[in-house]
Amino acid sequence: MNYKVLIADDEKEIRNLLRLYLENDGFTVTDVASGEEVAGAMDSFKPDIVLLDVMMPGKDGIHVLKDIREVSNVPVMIISARTADAERILGLNVGADDYICKPFNPLEVVARVKSNLRRFYSLGSGEGRAEKLTIGDLELDTEKCLLLKAGKAMELTSVEYKIMELLMKHPGKVFTKQQIYEYAWGEDYFVADNNIMVAISKLRTKLDEDPSRYIKTLRGLGYRLDA
Repeated sequence: MNYKVLIADDEKEIRNLLRLYLENDGFTVTDVASGEEVAGAMDSFKPDIVLLDVMMPGKDGIHVLKDIREVSNVPVMIISARTADAERILGLNVGADDYICKPFNPLEVVARVKSNLRRFYSLGSGEGRAEKLTIGDLELDTEKCLLLKAGKAMELTSVEYKIMELLMKHPGKVFTKQQIYEYAWGEDYFVADNNIMVAISKLRTKLDEDPSRYIKTLRGLGYRLDA
């Protein structure tokens, strides 16, 4: 599949460098120089992934990311000169799927673009198997990669979406932390219990005020979604 990448960065040299490496690897690329241009590019270009700078004139990347998350679960990678832990945590909490600090190795950026795309679009799905899954008031549209609750789209990161996809495809089945991690993160499992616990906790908060309404914890075993 020929994936489309949107680059939003006010530095022309950065945009040209990323475009060169991404296009050489077979991606279709478009770029914009300000936060205000992102919404229009999202509508017209319909990217599969967004590379987003934080410090841009006018609307900064954090506000742009919030706007994107109101309408789309598309993977977003922040690329920023802000390297402090607090800045990285802010970006990830707002809804970024990855955070890369400048200066960067363009080959690493391409590799991480592929990793995020594989995690979001490919793992556990496969072409031609788009479907809608309904459990109670939850509906998962695997073609649009959207989770709806009572008809309203939920604002999820790609990891949160993949967790829900796994659980909703197999309601009532218990999944271990290793199974969840390898499906949602797209990487071999290592001791990452805290990552899983944080992702599940944030997902529960988004789904309902009652944290145990949908996703159940089975101590020593894992998690399941009640049918």
